[in-house]
Amino acid sequence: MSAAIEITGIDHVVLRVKDLKKMLTFYTGVLGCRIERAQEAIGLYQLRAGSSLIDLVSVDGTLGRKGGAAPGRQGRNLDHLCLRLASFDADAVKEHLASHGVDIGDEGIRYGAGGEGPSLYLADPEGNGLELRA
Repeated sequence: MSAAIEITGIDHVVLRVKDLKKMLTFYTGVLGCRIERAQEAIGLYQLRAGSSLIDLVSVDGTLGRKGGAAPGRQGRNLDHLCLRLASFDADAVKEHLASHGVDIGDEGIRYGAGGEGPSLYLADPEGNGLELRA
């Protein structure tokens, strides 16, 4: 391992989105992120997710148009984004998601950056895969 590069975590993830309002509502209202910075002129909204950021880029905006076609059924921007939760009460998390009409996918013990731990899968309103884990 090179001493010049020592990765300590994920700084940010960028999602190109079709319905900015719906995605902002999901990431802020359901997952509890907060808008940290908005650059409306270029269609960029940066959401605080713990020590990282999730950037939402409108495919109709200046920045989003540079990425080509919008994500859809035939192709996505990523497989999934894994968000580590400060505490993981699976029943409470599932109840919260259900109260927002979010379908929960596979649930189990998986390996991640922090080792083995419980996690569950879901999707945001545009079909991007999310994993929530302890």
